[in-house]
Amino acid sequence: MIDRRLMLQAGAAAGAALLLPRHGFAQAPAFAPKPGAWRHFEVVTRLDLAGQGKAQAWIPLPSVEEEAWIRPGKSDWTTNAASAELVREPKYGAQMLHLVFRDGEAAPSVELRSRFSLRDRAEDFAAGGKAALAEADRKLYLEATELMPTDGIVRETAEKAVAGKASDVEKARAIYQWVVENTFRDARTRGCGSGDVASMLRTGNLGGKCADLNALYVALVRSVGIPARDIYGIRVAPSRFGYASLGAGSATITKAQHCRAEVWLEGHGWVATDPADVRKVVLEEPPGNNAIDNPKVVAARQTLFGAWEGNWLGYNMAHDVALPGSRHKVAFLMYPQAEVAGALLDCLDPDGFRYAIKSAEIAA
Repeated sequence: MIDRRLMLQAGAAAGAALLLPRHGFAQAPAFAPKPGAWRHFEVVTRLDLAGQGKAQAWIPLPSVEEEAWIRPGKSDWTTNAASAELVREPKYGAQMLHLVFRDGEAAPSVELRSRFSLRDRAEDFAAGGKAALAEADRKLYLEATELMPTDGIVRETAEKAVAGKASDVEKARAIYQWVVENTFRDARTRGCGSGDVASMLRTGNLGGKCADLNALYVALVRSVGIPARDIYGIRVAPSRFGYASLGAGSATITKAQHCRAEVWLEGHGWVATDPADVRKVVLEEPPGNNAIDNPKVVAARQTLFGAWEGNWLGYNMAHDVALPGSRHKVAFLMYPQAEVAGALLDCLDPDGFRYAIKSAEIAA
């Protein structure tokens, strides 16, 4: 006689197994990024501007250099611009290629190649002993920005989330869990979102994408006195852990922009976090609309406080960026930007703007 309890257990195990990614017949490895071999990449950004009138453009360059997980390399370009200059934004150190085209240039264009190296990262919370944060950086990464206040409803929300928590690690983790539990990824949001944290909390609409949800995390953490920062970047390769939603789907990465977050924890340094990607797994990981207790969601939630996979390029941490030579300012520099006849083009419409971005893994 077959034991009904054993049948139910076997059925549950089989159902869970169907939710796990597979490569051929082999099960994907557990979602456990850890520092290992470096991978080397080249990203090519091509702009062919449309419209009539004087044109200029600004393209983000890899500006983040952290010995543990990212090493920017050489960038070079070909263009018919009258001038092409590497510019460093003064407050956050974000680098960009600024191009100015001749009046009447019939086909303003540029092809930019950037090389860099990446690897997985993971924090060992049992260890410690890392150097203290420089006072200037502490001040910078506790500041409010135009869209990320740290007082009022932001601080009130954070204080409720960290009630009863003593250490910075406990507080940062509690806010991470609060964001995962109380927000949602909204597929209707254009691009990566706007990052307007105060509006999200005032309206109670806690939906959005990475630039919204991770900005919310950063603002909440800063409001309780813990340095934190957004890093604006782009996915450059598929996930090696079998997550379709957490990697680039092809070599064309024109719409693969992604913002991540870091929190500074004494004794540990900058620690990887990404609550927005947990909500992305909930919404988008096949078959989609997953329950919060889905095994892949649970694994992502556990992993993305303290670790992330090295298949993503971080461009910069800059907010409220004034575009050199222009009257325009952008909340963050994650997409190519351009203006024609003084009008800023829509960076979330690459077909109308006419830009494309491609990525390739290369030899060292």
